[in-house]
Amino acid sequence: MQCSWKAVLLLALASIAIQYTAIRTFTARSFHSCPIPNPMNCSLSQDTDAAERLCDESPTFSYNLSRKTHVLILATTRSGSSFVGQLFNQHFDVFYLFEPLYHVQYTLIPKLTQSKSTTDRRVMLGASRDLLRSLYDCDLYFLENYIKPQPVNHTTDRLFRRGASKALCSPPVCESLGAIDLHLEEGDCVKKCGTLNLTLATESCREHGHVAIKTVRVPEVSDLRALVEDPRLNLKVIQLVRDPRGILASRSETFRDTYRLWRIWDGTGRKPYNLDVTQLTTVCEDFWNSVSTGLNRPPWLKGKYMLVRYEDLARNPMKKTEEIYDFLGIPMDSNVERWIQNNTRGDRSSSKHKYGTVRNSAATAEKWRFRLSYEIVAFTQHACQHVLAQLGYRTAASEEELKNLSISLVEERDFLPFS
Repeated sequence: MQCSWKAVLLLALASIAIQYTAIRTFTARSFHSCPIPNPMNCSLSQDTDAAERLCDESPTFSYNLSRKTHVLILATTRSGSSFVGQLFNQHFDVFYLFEPLYHVQYTLIPKLTQSKSTTDRRVMLGASRDLLRSLYDCDLYFLENYIKPQPVNHTTDRLFRRGASKALCSPPVCESLGAIDLHLEEGDCVKKCGTLNLTLATESCREHGHVAIKTVRVPEVSDLRALVEDPRLNLKVIQLVRDPRGILASRSETFRDTYRLWRIWDGTGRKPYNLDVTQLTTVCEDFWNSVSTGLNRPPWLKGKYMLVRYEDLARNPMKKTEEIYDFLGIPMDSNVERWIQNNTRGDRSSSKHKYGTVRNSAATAEKWRFRLSYEIVAFTQHACQHVLAQLGYRTAASEEELKNLSISLVEERDFLPFS
C-alpha cells in the first residue's frame, strides 16, 4: 500500500523535528522515552504491543525519590561566584561542578563571549537546560556531546577547570592520590590525577547526597523554570548578585583586552566613541529581570529561590553561609566552616590568580571604589539606576563620597528566601 499524502506530511514534520532535536542536542541517554511508531513505515501492522511492553518496563517519568538537593548558583562573571561555589565544593556530601556549561557555549557558539544575539541565547539555553538536567541526574556521559575532542572510552583531559571540583580530584575519581594529597591545588589535581574517567565521576556523583553546579551562562532565573518545575529534580536556585560598579571594575582588571576601551576611559578621562556599553547594561538588565521575577514570588519558585548579595556574604561570610545552608535544608559541615575561616582573611598576595578564592572578603567588596574613576561610576549609576535601587546599592554623589569608606554604599536589606 502506498503512503498517503498524510504520511508524506508526517515525514516532513518528522524531518523538521529531527533538525530541531539536533539543535537542542537531546540524546536518548538522559530520558526514558516510549517507542514511537516509525513514520517511514506506512503499514498499519506495526508491533504496538511490543512498544507498550517497552513503556511498561521502562519508567518514562520518575520523581526525585532520593530527595537529593540539586543546587544551582546563578551568577554572572566577576560577581564572586567562584567563592560561593567553594562553599559547596568543600562540603563532604556535595558533588560540585564548576561551569560545565562552558562546553555548551564553546561548542555551539565557538566565538561567543557575552552574546547579545537572541537566537544565540535561545540555542544556548535549550542545550544548557538539557545538560543541567542530565548532570543533576549524575549522567556525566552527556557532557561528551560537548567536549572537544570527543572523549575516548569515557576519558578526557579537556574538562574545563576540572581541578576546581574537589570530587573530581579525590578517590575514587582520582585513584593516584596519597594521604598527603588530600588538599590539592587546582593545577596539581590535573597533574597528579591524569585524565578524567567519566564513569568513575558518575559513580562518585551518585554516592554524594547532593549536587551543586555553578554557572555564569544562564541570564535569568525564568530561563530555569522548566528545571525548577521538573518533578525529577529538587532544584533550588541561589541567585548571586553584586554591585554592577564592582563587577565592571573587576572585569576591567581581569579581562584587560575585552574591556580595553573602559580602561582607556578610566586612564584618560575621555570616553571612547565606540565604547561597548552593553558590556555593562546587559548585566544590569539581566539582574533586573531575574531579581524582579524572584522578588515577585511566583508560585513555581516557592521554596526554590534565594537572593544573595555578594557584599553581604563578604561582610559576614559565616552567618550568610549558614543562612544559605538553612534554606537548602542541608547541614553545614565543619569542612565548610574551616574553609571560610581560612579563606576570608587573605593578604594581598593571596588573590593574584584571577579566579582565586582566598580573599580579605570585606575589603575586596569595596575595592572597586578606588579602581574606577568617578566619571565611569557616575555613568554606571545612571545606566543601572533601577537595578541599583532594586538591590539596595546607594549612589555616590561625588568623588569624595565615593572614596570615603566610612560612607556605606550598601543599604541594610534582608532578602528573605521565598519559602
